[in-house]
Amino acid sequence: MTIEISTLDNGLRVASDSMSEAESVVIGAWVGVGTRHEPWRANGVAHLVEHMMFKGTKKRSSYALSAAIEKNGGIMNAYTMREETAYYARVLPEDTSLACDIIADMLQRSVFDPKELNRERQVIIQEIGRSLDTPEDQIFDILHLAAYPGQKIGRPILGSTKVIAKLPRQVIKAYVKEYYHAGNMVIIAAGKIEHEKLVDLAKRYFGKLPRGKMAKEKKSRIKSGDERVAKDIEQLHLILGFPGPGLHAKAIYPVQILSILLGGSSSSRLFQKVREKRGLVYTISASHMAMSDTGIFGIYAGTDPERVKELIPVVCNELRDVRHNVTPAELDLAKAQARADLLMGQESMMRRAEVLGHQLLNYGRSIPIDDIVRQVMNVTKKDVELVAQKLLSRSPILTALGPLDNLEDYRKIVRRLK
Repeated sequence: MTIEISTLDNGLRVASDSMSEAESVVIGAWVGVGTRHEPWRANGVAHLVEHMMFKGTKKRSSYALSAAIEKNGGIMNAYTMREETAYYARVLPEDTSLACDIIADMLQRSVFDPKELNRERQVIIQEIGRSLDTPEDQIFDILHLAAYPGQKIGRPILGSTKVIAKLPRQVIKAYVKEYYHAGNMVIIAAGKIEHEKLVDLAKRYFGKLPRGKMAKEKKSRIKSGDERVAKDIEQLHLILGFPGPGLHAKAIYPVQILSILLGGSSSSRLFQKVREKRGLVYTISASHMAMSDTGIFGIYAGTDPERVKELIPVVCNELRDVRHNVTPAELDLAKAQARADLLMGQESMMRRAEVLGHQLLNYGRSIPIDDIVRQVMNVTKKDVELVAQKLLSRSPILTALGPLDNLEDYRKIVRRLK
């Protein structure tokens, strides 16, 4: 297993994570652009662009793009996030050149045909509708909108039906021209491939990409508050969010351990105290949603609206207790789970490619897995308690979706946390 990184004459970075014993290759382009970089009146354009890249180029139809990869059993896909967009294929080693050709064709020669665009608008509008019918998804959009008011970083990745229905084709093309260049993109391959071959492929298919600089946006401003959306559904979905550190903060590893300790598994503190001992929820979890300069530490739960009266005091009690009473046993368990997740992830070509693309875009380098594991295992009881004191003593970003009658006043919840 060897990671190598090269830079082409146009500034494009090319990185390989070679594994001679692998039977496949994941190859793709990771682009440092997402919802955060959209024009103010074009929320959803990043995700719409991702869809349209699959809808035909100057030399291939939409069907031809998919069929070229799938004819030998490969798969191709993409995803959009708030700060990244990725396009990738997983293929057998003999199809690596073809996959690189297809992805390069999509990213550089997509035509954004008006008829295809109008069809894809309807697809995304249905995707938005499905999200609105899925409270487990919708609650996180509500959280980000509340935490980052008036900021592009907080807007929904899918955009809105109103915007998607009318977004002009020229706005889509201008977005691609502004951000899809060599300075804002990395070419990644993980699996059975030699670095020299990847560099040759990148030169052949991406060597004419124009130069450019990494996309940048204004520093985010995170805000605490109370956002409740009444909805006639069976469960009440809620998140207690707290302003957290960004990807470059020193506290990133203690925060990750804190999230695992509180709600990262069925043996975690909240799962045991809230679900197993009291039966107050089906689902409860903790996570840290980190971006380049900001983050949200969140506790999510879905509960019977009648039982939220019992749920809130129990959760708040644990969030107070963890600031001073992390036990050696639960700390060791959380660290062991984090270590195992990191090392087991090395068995997935897709995850290796994702991690490498994410690291190059955010840190400008690859971080060896041994270094990450070492930092995780070096986290101490004091580290976790200090970060818990800092995060969980702040006023929360409370978001709730569902029947709200039994959810107590925000100020009362703040007092419970204090």
